[in-house]
Amino acid sequence: MSKSKNKGGQGTPATVALTQAKVDFTLHPYEHDAGAQTYGEEAADALGVPYERIFKTLVAEVESGLAVAVVPVAGKLDLKAFAAAMRSKRAAMADAAKVERVTGYVVGGISPLGQRKRLPTVVDASALGFATIYFSAGRRGLQIETDPSELVRLTQAVTAPIGKAD
Repeated sequence: MSKSKNKGGQGTPATVALTQAKVDFTLHPYEHDAGAQTYGEEAADALGVPYERIFKTLVAEVESGLAVAVVPVAGKLDLKAFAAAMRSKRAAMADAAKVERVTGYVVGGISPLGQRKRLPTVVDASALGFATIYFSAGRRGLQIETDPSELVRLTQAVTAPIGKAD
């Protein structure tokens, strides 16, 4: 994997965060279909990557406020497991408009890195089973590939089994 420079107008707060941290990553642009309803699956199909290696960034409300969940697009977020990982009694998906305002990203392009406000993060434990994983670079049609341990380190995430099959 090579360190990708922010060429071609593809720099986002997420790629800037990786570059500043001197983390190796590869950018994978693809043609985003404006009609797509499932952004992660669209990315996996466009890039020819198994769904288990593409991770979506979700934001949920817990008792302490907003928190980020990074789970494979192959499944869903287990809200009970997420709440437990966050040491909270309950969790619910956050309002999309609020998420966009707090993270600075649009739904379908939310990256766990480079958010306006650092939110507590939980990465699904399955991520650590891969040499590299893919996640949003901060805009629809652009994925980052990097070592999952770097994502955990940079987001100061907890890892826990928070994903469940569809």
